[in-house]
Amino acid sequence: MRNSLCLIFVALSLLGCKSTYKTVAFDQKSVPEAPDYSYDKSWAVLPGGYPQELLAFVDDSGSKKADVFYIYPTLLTNKKDTNWNSDVENLEIRKDIIEYPIALQASAWAAAGNIYAPFYRQTHYRIFVEPFKKQGLEAWELAYRDVSDAFAYYLEHYNQGKPIIIAAHSQGSFHAIRLLKEFFDGQPLQKKLIVAYLAGANLFADEFKNIPLLETPNAVGGFVSWNTYKMNKFPKDYEMVFKGRATINPITWDTSEIGSESLHRGLLFKNGDLYPNSLSTQTIDGLVWSSLPKIPNRFFMSFIKNYHFADVNLFWKDIQQNALLRVEQWFANN
Repeated sequence: MRNSLCLIFVALSLLGCKSTYKTVAFDQKSVPEAPDYSYDKSWAVLPGGYPQELLAFVDDSGSKKADVFYIYPTLLTNKKDTNWNSDVENLEIRKDIIEYPIALQASAWAAAGNIYAPFYRQTHYRIFVEPFKKQGLEAWELAYRDVSDAFAYYLEHYNQGKPIIIAAHSQGSFHAIRLLKEFFDGQPLQKKLIVAYLAGANLFADEFKNIPLLETPNAVGGFVSWNTYKMNKFPKDYEMVFKGRATINPITWDTSEIGSESLHRGLLFKNGDLYPNSLSTQTIDGLVWSSLPKIPNRFFMSFIKNYHFADVNLFWKDIQQNALLRVEQWFANN
C-alpha cells in the first residue's frame, strides 16, 4: 500500500467474495519472533528518530509536554497470505507501516505530543471475517500481547510522568480498548489520560467502568470514537454491529447531528496536501455519515460507501487541532 488512493482499491477488494481467503490453522511454532522493545528497531516511531515521512508534518524535538501512544490499523490483507500474524522484521511490512499509517494517521497527533508507535505482530484481516474469527483467536492474543508489552516498556523507560494520548484506528483501536482496561480504567494511570481516540471501533459508551465518552471538544480523561460511512449509506450489519455504539462527530467533537462543511478543518490527501472545507458530516445512531469529499479523483470515492479506511484521513486537521486543545485543557486542569 503506497498511498491513500491505493487504499481505496484495497477497500473495494475487501468487499469481494469472502470465501477466497486462504487460511491454515494457527500454529504457535510458525509465528514470527516477538519484538524486543528495548531495541529502537522494534518501534516504528520514537522521539529523536522520527522517519522522514513524519518529519514532513512536524519537528522531532521530543520536548512536547504530552506523549502519544499510537497503534496502527490492519495492513495484513492479502487474501492469499496464510500467515496469521505479521512479521515485523519484514522490510516491506515495515515500509508500508511508515508510508501509510505513520505518515497519514499518526501525523495527525504529532503536534500534540511525542509519538511512540511500536511495531507489533498484528493479526491478518480475516480475523474480522466469518468463518475465520475463531481460528484466529490465538493470533489476536499474540498481537495484543505485543501492544501491551510495548506500552509497559514505554511507561517504564520513556514516559517520565507525562500525560498520555492513546491514538488508534481499526484493529489498533480494539487493542487500545483492551490496553485502556488493563492500564488505565480505575487505576492511578487514569489521571494521566488526556484522551483516547478510538477511530473505527464499535464500542458502547459504557465500555469502561471509569473512562467516559467525551461529549465536548475540550473534555479530557475519556475517549472518543466514530465510524464513517458515505452519506445516507448503511452497512449490512448496521443493526447488530453499529447501532447504539458510541459516536462523536469528528468535526464538532460533540454529539451534534451536523458537522458543516464550513467547520471542516481539513482532509489529508495522499500527496500530503490538506483540503479544508471539503466535506460535511451527519451523525446518526452509531455512525458518522460523510458527504463525498471535494478532493482530486473524487470519482473513485463515489463508488465506495464504507469510508472506514479513511476514518482518520478525512478529519486529519480536525484531529490535530482537537488534540492540541485537549492537551492544553489537561494542563489547565492539572
